[in-house]
Amino acid sequence: MRFRSLAVLATSMALVTSAALGAPAEHYQSSPARRTVDEKDWGPWLGPFRAQLVPSLMQDFGEKYIYADADRASAAPAPGERRVVFIGDSITDRWELARFFPGHAYFNRGIGSQVTAQMVLRFQQDVIALEPSAVVILAGVNDVQGFLQTDSQEQIEQNYQAMADMADRHHIKVVFASILPVNNYESKADKVLVERHPDELRALNAWLRRFCEQRGYVYADYYSAMVDYNGLMRRGLTDDGIHPLDSGYAIMAPIAETAIERALAR
Repeated sequence: MRFRSLAVLATSMALVTSAALGAPAEHYQSSPARRTVDEKDWGPWLGPFRAQLVPSLMQDFGEKYIYADADRASAAPAPGERRVVFIGDSITDRWELARFFPGHAYFNRGIGSQVTAQMVLRFQQDVIALEPSAVVILAGVNDVQGFLQTDSQEQIEQNYQAMADMADRHHIKVVFASILPVNNYESKADKVLVERHPDELRALNAWLRRFCEQRGYVYADYYSAMVDYNGLMRRGLTDDGIHPLDSGYAIMAPIAETAIERALAR
C-alpha cells in the first residue's frame, strides 16, 4: 500500500552502501534465504502497480523528493530539544505522531510501500540532516513481499545494518522496532499471509533482537504486544491484515516512548 507517493520495492543497490559501512554482515547470525512469492499468489492490482512503478523508481529509487522540501525547511534543533525521527513505510506514514505523542519533537518520515533499500538511500536526507537525538526504524514488512525483486533475508539485514552504521557515525541513538505481526482475518486481507509469511517476519525480528543486543541498541517489541495465540495480529488491531488501526497505534505508542527514553539515556 502507498500513501505519500506511487513508488515501492527492493533492489540490491543499497548493498554496496551497506558493505562499505561497518562490520561485515556475516559477523551477525543471519536467517536463511527466503522463498520466492509466486506471481499467481498476488492480488489483481500488483502486476499493473509494478509496471507503473518501474519508470518512477528509475528516476528516484529512494523517493527522496517526497520529504525534500520539508527537510530543507526544518530548522536545526533548539537547545535542549530531543528530536526523534521515525523512518519507515506506510505503517509509520499513517501514524499521527502529533496526536499520539503531543508536545514531542517527533518527525514522521514514513513512505508507503517502501523497503529497507530505499530507506538506506534517503537516510542521509530524511534522518541525519534533521540532526535528531534518536531514530526509530520500523521496516521490513514490504521487503518480504517480493513482487518486484526477491531479496534474501541476509540482504534485508544488511540494509538494517547500513542504517545503523550511518546513525552511529552521526551520534544518533538507534531504536529498531520489531516488524508487526500480520493476519488474514478480514476478507480484504486474504492474500496477506501468502505475500508476507509470518515465519519470515519472525525470523527478521529474531535477527533484529540479536543485532540490538550486540550493538547496544534498543529493541521496541511491538510484535509481542500485538500477536495472538495463532501467531497473527490480534483481531481489532487492523482491518487489512497489515496496517494498525488507532487501537494498534495505541499499543505501539507507549512501547515506542519507553524505547526512546531508554535509548536517550544510554
